[in-house]
Amino acid sequence: MSNLAEGATIEPGHASDDPSRRDFIHIAAITAAAGGAAAVVWPFIDQMNPDASALALASIEVDVSAIAEGQSITAKWRGKPIFIRNRTAAEIEEAKAVPMSDLKDTSARNPNIGADADASNENRSASGNEAFLVMIGVCTHLGCVPLGQSGDYHGWFCPCHGSHYDTAGRIRKGPAPENLYIPPYQFVSDTTIKIG
Repeated sequence: MSNLAEGATIEPGHASDDPSRRDFIHIAAITAAAGGAAAVVWPFIDQMNPDASALALASIEVDVSAIAEGQSITAKWRGKPIFIRNRTAAEIEEAKAVPMSDLKDTSARNPNIGADADASNENRSASGNEAFLVMIGVCTHLGCVPLGQSGDYHGWFCPCHGSHYDTAGRIRKGPAPENLYIPPYQFVSDTTIKIG
């Protein structure tokens, strides 16, 4: 049934007689509305991006030349403590001697190598700089900061709930489910580490 009165005619060029023109007008209106909505919303989305001071901390460089064998320092990167330890030969050998079957977490947790790498001492330290261990100093149980050179395995100990990490930062005892994470880092010189 037509909505036109009897005897009425449609004038040529009227919008109702050209479906493609009507569709174009609808699509153009929807596109304009979407563009306007995006223009209104964008400032709110953009303000959530990190500011220049946060982006400046995306990476830091740490001079490790003053860290004597057996000593550690704590740096700060993206608001997190970073443990950097110059391990002794005995600590390295102790870490190498641990069989994978003794570990609670067999993943290296090292973004600098493949995701499927095991938690061997070699995969937890930098190739060519095995003495230096660089880790994010946050317990993987509830986010506490472990104490260095302590615990049952002479590595790190989280006194909050009793997690013990060995000299390669691997969880050995306690409620923590994963090894201490290793940040993305590289040696940019013999004495400088770039983190991030």
